[in-house]
Amino acid sequence: MAAVATVLLPSAMHRSSPSSLTRSLAFSIGDDGFRLRSPFNSRRVRDSSSGTSRDKLFPLASTSTPCRTIHSGFKQSFPWRELSARFVATEAVVNDAVGVPSLPQEEMPPRVYTWPYKKNPRVCILGGGFGGLYTALRLESLAWPDDKKPQVLLVDQADRFVFKPMLYEILSGEVDSWEIAPRFADLLSNTAVQFVQDRVKVLQPCDQLGINGSAKSDSAGTVLLQSGLLIEYDWLVLALGSEAKLDVVPGSAEYALPFSTLEDALKVDCKLRELERRNFSKGSPISVCIVGCGYAGVELAATVAERLQDRGVVRAINVENMICPTAPPGNREAALKVLTSRKVELLLGYFARSIQKTSDSDSEKYILELQPAEKGMQSQSLETDLVLWTVGSKPLLPELEPRERPLELPLNARGQAETDETLRVKGHPRIFALGDSSSLRDLKGKVLPPTAQVAFQQADFTGWNLWAAINDRPLLPFRFQNLGEMMTLGQSDAAVTPSFIDGLTLEGPIGHTARKIAYLIRLPTDEHRVKVGLSWLTRSAIQSIASVQDTLTKIVSGS
Repeated sequence: MAAVATVLLPSAMHRSSPSSLTRSLAFSIGDDGFRLRSPFNSRRVRDSSSGTSRDKLFPLASTSTPCRTIHSGFKQSFPWRELSARFVATEAVVNDAVGVPSLPQEEMPPRVYTWPYKKNPRVCILGGGFGGLYTALRLESLAWPDDKKPQVLLVDQADRFVFKPMLYEILSGEVDSWEIAPRFADLLSNTAVQFVQDRVKVLQPCDQLGINGSAKSDSAGTVLLQSGLLIEYDWLVLALGSEAKLDVVPGSAEYALPFSTLEDALKVDCKLRELERRNFSKGSPISVCIVGCGYAGVELAATVAERLQDRGVVRAINVENMICPTAPPGNREAALKVLTSRKVELLLGYFARSIQKTSDSDSEKYILELQPAEKGMQSQSLETDLVLWTVGSKPLLPELEPRERPLELPLNARGQAETDETLRVKGHPRIFALGDSSSLRDLKGKVLPPTAQVAFQQADFTGWNLWAAINDRPLLPFRFQNLGEMMTLGQSDAAVTPSFIDGLTLEGPIGHTARKIAYLIRLPTDEHRVKVGLSWLTRSAIQSIASVQDTLTKIVSGS
């Protein structure tokens, strides 16, 4: 008989005195049911024919009946906080005994994280992206009094930091994964920052009563992780980033691939390799549809089109009537020029209505239904091998511990925490939020975009303001400085529009080189920058030598 997580409980026991109930529910399993082995089932059934007493087995049935109220004494003595019972009808055994309650697994008490020092401030940073990691490194670089140097704990669900603006180079083969996704253990090896790989489950702040937190607590709150680890903190930084929002149209979550993490990039690269192998013998072009023509969609379309060349057809769909509507005109024009030269089909003024898998068992293809955004245009149905989704995202803020009087974080419509100009969450002076986790407006009242450049600058201010708060100094208001915008358009092509020179856009190989240098400077640590710089120089030298050899071979063969 297979093991079943159900304990057999006669309903007559509901009216028993608390003394007849016990904390333990040990049982054994027989062919005809469960045999309870504790005083909980101490009342034995007497067989009138034989005059003997024995434990009665209750056979499991399949019909559900309403749940009954458990005696309060049982609830008090039971080791779990709550008893959630599902009753299954059985044969009557003792009086009107019916019911087989399904008991939840025992909730283990959380393990409390032990900080190295008792007196030094405890800073917990949730999220290891641009906001979280760079805040930790900023705190490490500042000068601190010995008794106020904070203990910093960084929590992230992955074991690697991902330099997301360069994920496209995974598809083009320009970089290795370790260059843009180094391990946190390597980046933090020469620092005092501790790292825990885990998912954030529940947040319980208690700093809403003032700068020193609750009068009954010696911390500003706690964070419960998925593994059961409980972290008490004095200061908290929310920098959890966001994830792709796929549940937008029917079929998108099942059949579309996002492109926002290292795992996403590797999955898309693997899928393209599979399509390239499969279609090599068939001779049919590979069809790729990209939903969204913002920066991510355009960079992805340019990279995939360059990779497939004449072996594929790339289509880019956008609800707007232009690509990259928020980009500087120079970047938009450069991107449009590249997409046109690589024969990317732009379907502007359409939005995806549904994605379905075809019924053809010989090939794995999908049907992308498009709906026009304006009147006068016809709906379209596209058959494709791959759908890439770059539209929409949702912040990854944790749930709050339920209370009698819930004190929630102030969130906007997108689920981002509302912060003041010092990046502190409104109403919570011990919590800072930045990047995709925060909602902050610039001097013109416009919400700052969730970009790497914004998070990078906010991390610098968050680190400084944490130093100021711990040392009782005034906090600085955050002011975003737009340094310009960059986008990759392939292996030797990019567009860079610096903000300090009006009307200037660097395109082609010059823009590509400028972009790589700028991102090399922004890599997290000096040691990693040196390693990546040497790797890129070596790869560039090898490619240059190979190019010279090809040129000489052509000259010799031509002569």
